[in-house]
Amino acid sequence: MTRYADIPKPIRSGLVVVNPDTGAPQRVIVLQFNPDTLERSVAPQSAGDGGDAGGGGTGNGDRNEALRLKGPAQETWKFTAEIDATDQLEIAAPDGIHPQLAALEMLVQPTTGQLRAASRLAEQGTIEISPIEMPLTLFTWGSKRVMPVRLTELSINESAFDVNLNPIRASLAVGMKILTVSDLPAGHRGADLYMAHLAQKERLAAAARSGGPGALGLSGTGVLSGRS
Repeated sequence: MTRYADIPKPIRSGLVVVNPDTGAPQRVIVLQFNPDTLERSVAPQSAGDGGDAGGGGTGNGDRNEALRLKGPAQETWKFTAEIDATDQLEIAAPDGIHPQLAALEMLVQPTTGQLRAASRLAEQGTIEISPIEMPLTLFTWGSKRVMPVRLTELSINESAFDVNLNPIRASLAVGMKILTVSDLPAGHRGADLYMAHLAQKERLAAAARSGGPGALGLSGTGVLSGRS
């Protein structure tokens, strides 16, 4: 019999809910299957993107700001996750995949305790009730991508059910916004985690092989310096 003992076990991607004060994990959601594709969008926060405020010029912002950034790029991720218990119904019983779906949905829902607390404040005549703060959520895609996120989309397509109408197979379209130091207060644990994530990008960028001008068909330094 052929054995494959040397094949490494794949690392799973997932979400970790942590206490922002202590950093202790409160819940770990491991995706059953790693998504086949990731859609990432990175939008630079250019200082010159405000348009022409003075009524003249080119309408492209201050020329002195063309190469300046206001802060970290705004990054969003999208992927489709699959949950399937059709071949392990005895494990899924009696609730099917309700628990797994509920764990993901609670990332965008306040708890009943938080809602009751807000209701009590309203009954007591509190003029201003602060929005409910959710726990800090991290998305992990291997050791090189661990970042604070806010879920912006969670679309669930349930496609199979057991005899009690519990869902046993579903696909989830998940959208996330990476939270940066521009989104979080100074000193927040999420801000520190974003800085660690950005530092990892810097290390990876430094490891990339650099080419020379000759590979681009440029000879000498005259073209790059603007001299003819």
